[in-house]
Amino acid sequence: MRKFAAMLGIVALALAGSMAVAEDKKVETWSGWITDEQCGAKNANADGAACALKCHKAGSKLVLYTMHEKELIQLDNQEEAVKHVGHPVTITGTYENGTIKVTKIEEKKS
Repeated sequence: MRKFAAMLGIVALALAGSMAVAEDKKVETWSGWITDEQCGAKNANADGAACALKCHKAGSKLVLYTMHEKELIQLDNQEEAVKHVGHPVTITGTYENGTIKVTKIEEKKS
């Protein structure tokens, strides 16, 4: 019984620790254009929207191209991303393992 109680305590501590790590993820925002990962920056504009969507339908993932940093960042929510190809966006979410866990995508106000 003592071994069971001790193991139960260890499991409880492990769960509490993993929950604390999950809660520590910082919500951030990024600005840029949603494009396809194959063509990248080339399609990160209004004129590249049709090509980005064509590449996405052919299997290319949609990504965020950040104009200032000039980098491509993976997006976990492809269904929401496809709605915003062709205009500048602001994405809210958390960054994990090279991917933005998308909370919200909004058209960027001028």
